[in-house]
Amino acid sequence: MKVLGMISGTSHDGIDAAVVDFGLHGDELQGQVTATSSTPYDPALRARILAALPPASTTLAEVCELDTLIGQAFADAADKLVAAASVDAVCSHGQTVFHWVDGTHALGTLQLGQPAWIAERLGVPVVADVRIRDIAVGGQGAPLVSYLDTLLLGALPGRPAALNLGGIANMTVPGAAGGALAWDIGPANALVDAAVLRTGAHPAGYDANGAIAARGRVDEDLLADLLTEPYYRLPAPKSTGKELFHDGYVAAALARHGRPVEPADLIATLTALTAQMVADAVRAAGVDTLVVSGGGCANPTMMRMLADRLAGVRIVTSAELGAPPSDKEAIAFALIGWQTLHGLPATLPTCTGASAARVLGAITPGAGPLRLPEPLTGAPTALRLTVAEGVAV
Repeated sequence: MKVLGMISGTSHDGIDAAVVDFGLHGDELQGQVTATSSTPYDPALRARILAALPPASTTLAEVCELDTLIGQAFADAADKLVAAASVDAVCSHGQTVFHWVDGTHALGTLQLGQPAWIAERLGVPVVADVRIRDIAVGGQGAPLVSYLDTLLLGALPGRPAALNLGGIANMTVPGAAGGALAWDIGPANALVDAAVLRTGAHPAGYDANGAIAARGRVDEDLLADLLTEPYYRLPAPKSTGKELFHDGYVAAALARHGRPVEPADLIATLTALTAQMVADAVRAAGVDTLVVSGGGCANPTMMRMLADRLAGVRIVTSAELGAPPSDKEAIAFALIGWQTLHGLPATLPTCTGASAARVLGAITPGAGPLRLPEPLTGAPTALRLTVAEGVAV
């Protein structure tokens, strides 16, 4: 079964997509990544998304319009990717615009990007709205990539962990005591991007190749203040997002600091914050191999700062396990779609905090009658990914 996985992450910069051809061989699920793409949002649409995010207020009219416009953008991206090859189904995460967390409890979540536009364009079933079922049974609804991580890392020796450096940094430790453990560590690119936009340090709105941070000096006093954030001391499982870590958060930290900070120094300090938080979490978990994915992999300054703080820990990218670092989350949602269509849960209660595993999402039918595969009685125990020739790794 070929499933197209799609997501726009907490950086809100565009749509990542991956087609994975899955086949079950005994207890091992094998998947070949046959196509990938990254489609930037139209600048006007991205501006509207950013303007509607917390702590800004918005209207129901704007939410409705964004739901349609994001759905149409996802449909366009899907159509372009599968133009040369058909797929059997799609799993669309959509765009998170609010993740409702009260203390250590997730109470709700909202992803925009109406899946009917994708179903209408491609004519195949679309699995969407995948987080809320986990929240309904007491889970965080995140990080859902932990299901893929545990299958992918299960055969590695020692104490491996998977780290995703997106807008938010999250980590999965498959061999944790009491079962696999996963949680959102804190901001990865979220505050760096906010600082770049705030200072106008780069027209793209992010620190391309970590070049700005590389020119700056870490303000140790500001870094020490940032590290006092109470979220970092909450127990896992836990989740967070731009509801907490946004431009206003940066502004409040600078106000407490009370001294001017040059743009490059601010961006270097926020990059160091990510590296320090992650390093603290990795050491606390006793990890000896760290498998990294996400946009942060393309930031040499962030990766260097992380390596400097993790002497003795082997750091590799997810490409070694067949998952291109920039596409791993899209691959994870393709996997979630495959699980859902086969009647299988795609969560681990120890990773999300839910009382039980659940089949995720709602299904929008394609052009014809909805015909699902015969439900499977047992879930795969391992995942082996390969990348088709010609697909960038």
